[in-house]
Formats: sequence, C-alpha cells, structure tokens
Amino acid sequence: MITVDCTDPRSLAEFWTAALGVEIAADYGAFVMLTRPLTGGPVLGFQQVPEPRAGKNRVHVDFGAADREAEVRRLVGLGATERDRQSQPGIEWTVLEDPEGNVFCVSNQGAH
Repeated sequence: MITVDCTDPRSLAEFWTAALGVEIAADYGAFVMLTRPLTGGPVLGFQQVPEPRAGKNRVHVDFGAADREAEVRRLVGLGATERDRQSQPGIEWTVLEDPEGNVFCVSNQGAH
C-alpha cells in the first residue's frame, strides 16, 4: 500500500476513486483505504495529518495512458491541476496535482 498524508482523507479518496476507477474499501475517519485497481498496481491509502503538504512530495504516482491528452483532460475534469509538460527521447509526460497538491504524472508509456 502507498499511503498519502493529507488534511481531508475522505475528500482526497473520492478524487482518487474516480481517477483510478476503484472504490473505498475502508473508511476509519482519519484513514481511508481504496480497493486494488482491476488492472493491478498498489492500493492507495489516505491518512489525515494536521499540517498541509510543504514542498515537493518524495513519492508520486505515475499513470501510463495510450491517449495521454485525453487522460489529462479527464483528470483535470475530476479536480486535478496541470502543472507542467516534460519529455525525453521516447517518452512524454504531464505533471499534475491532486486537489491537495500532491504531484502525480501521466505519461505516454508506463511509469517514467
């Protein structure tokens, strides 16, 4: 499981359930855990902490998408914010933030 510190676990879990196409598996108030994606990958959990995120998060989620532009539009429609676009030979990715400012990426391949 990958656990994300946040100020509002339920609200952030609702964004990620829509983004990943999963459901909430358990809600303990200060800790919310999602179900495993049908396509595999880690389970996400959201843990309430008193302070807001400061600086760049050290761990982030990467999505691979056949149609990166469409996936970015979908995630922005769910509440993400686009921050940057980057590329290296053979791979392009878009850097986004979830509603609490946690960075994640969408690439035209697997994780970058």
